Amino acid sequence: MLDYSLFVVDDEEFIRDAVVMNLPGYRVRALASAEEALEALKQEVPDLILLDIGLPGMDGVQALGRIKALHPQMLFIMITAYEDVNTVVAAMKQGVYDYVVKPLHMESLKATIDNALESIRLRKEVKALQERCLTENLPCMVAESHQIQGVMELVKQVAQSPDAPVLILGETGTGKELIAAAVHYQSPLHRGPLVALNCAALPKELIESELFGYEPGAFSGARAGGKKGLVEQAAGGTLFLDEVGDLPPEAQAKLLRFLDSGQYYKIGATRPGKAKVRVVAATNQDLETLVAEGRFRRDLYFRLGVVKVEVPSLNRRPEDVLPIARHFLGEMAQKYGKDFTGFTPRAEALLASRRYQGNVRELKGLVERGVLVGTGPLLEAEAMGLDQAAPPDGGEAGPGLAPLGPQGLDLSGTLEEVERGYLGRALELAQGNETKAAQLLGMNYHTFRYRKKKLLDGEGE
Repeated sequence: MLDYSLFVVDDEEFIRDAVVMNLPGYRVRALASAEEALEALKQEVPDLILLDIGLPGMDGVQALGRIKALHPQMLFIMITAYEDVNTVVAAMKQGVYDYVVKPLHMESLKATIDNALESIRLRKEVKALQERCLTENLPCMVAESHQIQGVMELVKQVAQSPDAPVLILGETGTGKELIAAAVHYQSPLHRGPLVALNCAALPKELIESELFGYEPGAFSGARAGGKKGLVEQAAGGTLFLDEVGDLPPEAQAKLLRFLDSGQYYKIGATRPGKAKVRVVAATNQDLETLVAEGRFRRDLYFRLGVVKVEVPSLNRRPEDVLPIARHFLGEMAQKYGKDFTGFTPRAEALLASRRYQGNVRELKGLVERGVLVGTGPLLEAEAMGLDQAAPPDGGEAGPGLAPLGPQGLDLSGTLEEVERGYLGRALELAQGNETKAAQLLGMNYHTFRYRKKKLLDGEGE
């Protein structure tokens, strides 16, 4: 279990005491003012801060801005009164996780805290995996979005089985091979080999011998000593089949038999071989359509898809663009021996607003090109070939949408009614696109989705 620490910052002593008493499983530090909280942050950085808006001296919104400047990833739950409508809206637009209203209902507060800490737990596990990737030189999935955190949580769960097949679905360039590596390196077979085959990269007549190998003299031109197939090479580890939709029918039948029995036949063999191997497959094709067209075996599709992991496109998780770009910048600067410390503000704005047809692979290419031709220490948009006037998909140019203003919204209702109006208006302006609606409100996507479910979809506690 992860060890969590919390600050509760409220000038009312009975509220501080109530929070401490009702959260026995966590390390809670009670503070009476924003000034005390800022001083305490010099000695300890908590996972979560419960922050009262109506503090004497420096108020909660001012403190929120000060702390966010020091710790941008810090999660906040704001404590407020019903009359603080405009102030809470301003705080929510700074990206706080949630708010609670006085008088506090401790069960509801605890549920909100538990949800926030679950988000923190996923973030810490993704970061831990990334650090392990860096220290052990393993493939690394760099991301901050809740979508990828959810993918990595699913990966962690399915990896516990040593042999359950996994089918990874997603567009070209989304990082499916990195998800396959994450499955392998978190599984009981992580000390075994990770062997990969791109099924679309070989002629169909060679795939079977590549997968299963052949005996000496099995066919004209065969090696005198025969050949060990990838299944045999992957024994005790993971076999990753990329672009599995391109497997020819004969290889599909033999792969199905191997998945069902753990046995395989080399070409020319009269006795089967056996190997304990987890098969992870990936494709950017619609396998259900291929099944309906008779180009992919239905039974193999269901056998491979015991667990399906869908990797969202980069355009569906725009908050990941800059973290990934910074990762590639460090990687490419080291590769080419150049001194780059970051991107110019204009370059970041254009990267963040761009539509990526080639997903992460396209982003990597842009950064690599920039490092090659740029001079540093900040990478400029021109060096990456970014053209604000002509985005690659023909969409609108320029950085993200302007924040939504209050025009046309009734601020005389209750706090929830006002926030519900903001959420609904943003969705209307964004034509139902939740990512754009969150951008209009200046909220992170995770916070927007949580508030929408609670206030518009009726899925709150």
